[in-house]
Amino acid sequence: MNQQAFEAGRDAYRQGDLTSAVRWLEQAKQPGEVSGRIDHLLGNCLMKLGNYDQAAIAYSDALGDSSYGHSGALAANRGRALLAAGKPQEAVASLVMATKDSDYSTPYKAYVALGNAYSQIGDYREAGVAYRNAAIDESNPDPSGALRSLGGCFMKMGRAVDAVEAYRTALDFSTPLESQNAIYEDLGMAYAATQRWSEAVDSFGHATANGNHKLSNESEAALEAAKAALAAPTGSSSSTDAFLIAAGYGSGADPLDPLGKSGEFIPSPEDTGFFDLSEQEMVQLDASSRKVKRKHRHSGLRSFLLFLLFVMLLAGAAAAAYYNGYGWPLQENVVEDLFTTNAEGGDISGLLSSSISQEAAQAIDAVLPDGATGVTVEGVDRSMNESSALVTATLSAGGEQSYRVTMVREGIGWKVDSVSVEYPALDGEEPALSTGEPAADLDSTAADATTTDTVSTDEAGESTEAEGEDGTSTTSGQL
Repeated sequence: MNQQAFEAGRDAYRQGDLTSAVRWLEQAKQPGEVSGRIDHLLGNCLMKLGNYDQAAIAYSDALGDSSYGHSGALAANRGRALLAAGKPQEAVASLVMATKDSDYSTPYKAYVALGNAYSQIGDYREAGVAYRNAAIDESNPDPSGALRSLGGCFMKMGRAVDAVEAYRTALDFSTPLESQNAIYEDLGMAYAATQRWSEAVDSFGHATANGNHKLSNESEAALEAAKAALAAPTGSSSSTDAFLIAAGYGSGADPLDPLGKSGEFIPSPEDTGFFDLSEQEMVQLDASSRKVKRKHRHSGLRSFLLFLLFVMLLAGAAAAAYYNGYGWPLQENVVEDLFTTNAEGGDISGLLSSSISQEAAQAIDAVLPDGATGVTVEGVDRSMNESSALVTATLSAGGEQSYRVTMVREGIGWKVDSVSVEYPALDGEEPALSTGEPAADLDSTAADATTTDTVSTDEAGESTEAEGEDGTSTTSGQL
């Protein structure tokens, strides 16, 4: 390796001079040399420059260096590059490879891209499976996007009832109003497809309530069809049927004979014996029928009330735990995973808060001890949105060192916001925290960073995302 050229390329990458970074990194490898460290960083540069075909080649070269590791991140990046280059079929194989790497800490990124790839080739069933896996991945800080995409797959497969549930769950996991508008529009379409007209009108109303979202032409037609269906008298066939058919809802078939085979509007006496019954028998049959219906109604109501009570108790317990600082995974689990993953040389980015900067993430990586042989959580200070833990790590060279790990709430779980070294108190003074300048950014890619111990928080994540037309990330990477 030409160390001087590599360092020049790394510095240019940190400064945002991607063109110079590419030029230096291409000079850093000797002829025939294999270096995952160089090619990973080169792929990142090319990806950000929009040169997706060359980026995919660079990531492939990096995967050829078995000693480098990070195969999950590299395969995911390669898959996203191929997807952005318009090669979804090739992207599928690479993204599936990424999901098989048990050391890859953020598999939801690969699953989302895999869902996009399957959608582009028209395999909505496999796309739905991928989006579902992305949504249930504990490392996913925002599962609502994957759930919305899952709902879209259900709609493509003609499973509108399942789409309704997917969209409603997506709303449960989304908080900003701007992101909910589009989900409400999708939910309105799903309700309309199931002819639940009142819910459809209500959902479309939520989508446009703040005036920041405009419905598509298809959604406008569905809304008008739903309004017409609600306004029409029961059994009328005025202009409503034509409106529904024009919007794609309702077949115009007789509800008593949806297949149009018999042409009859009342039960056939040959089939039911209805017209052979005496008046007394008809009265007895009606009384028996009503008794059975009342029994079923009461039984169903009791079951529903018991279920509702259980849900209320469960919701109350969950709310109390959330308020008192509990979540899943627990703070102790996050801290242990952080030190263990770092000690094993893995990628810790999935454990870090999405709000911290690349510089802060790099500084955290620098503060954590390499090759720690053990970690003990001495105590956790919990609150609803912020927590901190005092940790003792057994160092590889012997001895122990204390650390303070602060965490912030993301979803129902916790993510690391900062890590600092704590030194023992001297002469009755308070324990001292280490100080120093934070390291420059380089995520779990190629460059070794030398930093001091202080970890600061800032405002941006460390990977770039190229958004597709559907609002989901298609070229984002753990770069």
